[in-house]
Order: sequence, then structure tokens, then C-alpha cells
Amino acid sequence: MEKVKKVLVLTGGGDCPGLNAVIRGIAKRARREKGWEVYGSIEAFNGVFNEPQEIIKLTSKRTAGIHIKGGTILKTTNKSNPIKFPVTQPDGTVKFIDRSDELVKKLKALKFDAVINIGGDGSQRISKVLHDKGIPVIGVPKTIDNDLSATDVTFGFQTALQIATDSFDKLVTTAESHHRVMIMEVMGRDAGWIALHTAIAGGAEVCLIPEIPYDISKIVKRINGRYKKGRGFVNIVVAEGAKTKEGTITASAAEKGSEHVRLGGVAYQLSKQLKDAGCKAEIRETVLGHVQRGGSPIAFDRVLASLFGVKAFELVLEKKFGQMVAFRNNEYTSVTLEEATRDYHVVSKDSYMVRAAKGLGISFGD
Repeated sequence: MEKVKKVLVLTGGGDCPGLNAVIRGIAKRARREKGWEVYGSIEAFNGVFNEPQEIIKLTSKRTAGIHIKGGTILKTTNKSNPIKFPVTQPDGTVKFIDRSDELVKKLKALKFDAVINIGGDGSQRISKVLHDKGIPVIGVPKTIDNDLSATDVTFGFQTALQIATDSFDKLVTTAESHHRVMIMEVMGRDAGWIALHTAIAGGAEVCLIPEIPYDISKIVKRINGRYKKGRGFVNIVVAEGAKTKEGTITASAAEKGSEHVRLGGVAYQLSKQLKDAGCKAEIRETVLGHVQRGGSPIAFDRVLASLFGVKAFELVLEKKFGQMVAFRNNEYTSVTLEEATRDYHVVSKDSYMVRAAKGLGISFGD
């Protein structure tokens, strides 16, 4: 009797539209091969760590029609990095410890023939560590921030961009009606792709991103140039990680168990900076937050994610472990996990997109 082969799928880090389409793509492709079963770990590697373990079989019933749904049926977390796993101490503080060897031991005991890790930059760094320790891993790139350099695009980005652009369009009409300055804050901790694309798509007057520190006096000058006799309007899109030329960002303390400080609120900080710098116009702020992560993926992301899922399982069949699926030059291919995590994909201030945005009259406050 032929031995049943098993693959484990998990989703880590922030959720984004398209995760379910990847899961479905993997499961449907696997069912076309004899002797393969697909399982899912709940909340990334927590499902493996937990006692009892939370690992479910991804049957056709469980994965039917999930490609149109947002979120992930496997749930996710950004607080279970096995390399820096948060452990609460007796005094209530959190200590980060390395549990990767423990995870490797548990995965080997479960006898999975492959692990498919769907996640962003941090998740793929975990993939590389596990692969280096002997686990047969395949990575699938996921992030709404589009900040992985080894693939031309990540699923989730286009949906987040569409949500941001739809919201921005609505703010343009109300800004014009009331002669106001509207500030819309979007996600983008270190990379300003969502803000930049939204600014171009929505016709923003000002776009502030982490890669180009801004001078508040130049933004005020731009705003003043849009008003005559108190009438006019300005729409600004700002990434959550945008900072002034002095280098300050708007952040709060990290949540318990998280490795990162919590960003958000830069729209209100910018509003205060504008008022303190003498901006006379009425200002209103909108923070999109997790709206950008929610809802059904648009068609582009459904296709991209589904094909990523198929490609990931085919890499398993070919035993090309230590690779991450990638979309490059209009082809579905793969890159090594080392290449996938080598460089962070940020907006270059000298890129054609930034130069073109300036050609459209968009100010970056620089």
C-alpha cells in the first residue's frame, strides 16, 4: 500500500485578502495527486506548539468556495515567532526566547513531508531558519505592503490599494464641498507603496511616505497655494510610518507579546503639525487602519493567490525546498529563501514612480 504523504500549511503575520485562495489552491492541486493529504496549523505555528495540538485536515468541504472570503480559515497571529517567542514572566513582563529547535522536533515527530509557510518578510525569515535546521519548507509571499523584493507583487496589495483608493475618492468630494484639508492615513510601516499608489490613483495633492522625510513648512506652502480667499481644498494621503525630517514617527508601546511598536495616529500628528505651522484651513483626519486588510480579495488577488497556491504544491512535488514562490516578469517562478529575505522592498525616492508622481504635481514634502 502506498504511503500517504502529508503537507502542513499555515498562515502567519497580519491577515490579508487572498490567504484563503492560496490555501484552496494548495489543497485543490494536492487532490489531483494520489497519496497526498493537506493539513493546516491553527494560528501559524501555535497549532504545533499548543497542547493539544491544533492541526486540522483541509478536506474539500473545508476549502470549498473559500477563495472569495477575506481573512484566513486557519487564523493567524504575529505573536508566535518561534525564533523570538513571547513568554510571560512571573512579574508580568514578556521575555522573547528561541523555540525553533523545539518546533523542529515537533514537526519531525508529526512526519510531515513538507511545510508551506504563507507570510511576509518575517514569516519567510522563519522559513529560512527552519529549512536550515532540516525542515522541508516552501514559502508563499503575503503582505498588503508589497514590501518583498524577490517578487514583483504580493497578493493582498491590490485589494488594499482598491479599498484605500475607494475611500480616498469619497474624501475628495467632501473636502471640495467644505473647503477642507482631508488627511487619510493608510498602512505602511516602512514601505509607502499603498500611499504612493493611492495618491496617484486618487489624485492627491500631497503624499507622505516613510522613505521620504517631510518638511512641514513645504506642506503648508502647498496647501496655501490651493486656497484663494479662504476657498479651496487639499487631499493628503500619509503612510502610518511617515516621519518628519527630524526623524520622529508616531508610535505607541508595543502590544504585549509583539516585537514591534504599534504605529498609527500620524494623521492626527500631521494635523497638529499643520496647525502649529500656521495652516488656517479646516482639517479633518481619517485613519483607515484594518479596513485595508478586510473583505473579499479583488479578482487580481484571487488569481495571483490561487496560482501561488498551485505553484507552492508543485514545488513540493519537485522537492524544491528552501524556495519561495514568486511572480517575476509576468511568470510564476521561485527564488531561494535567502534571496527572498535579503532585501526589503521600499520606495526609492529616485524611482520613476516617484518622479512621475511629482510630474503629476504631487508633493512629498521634501
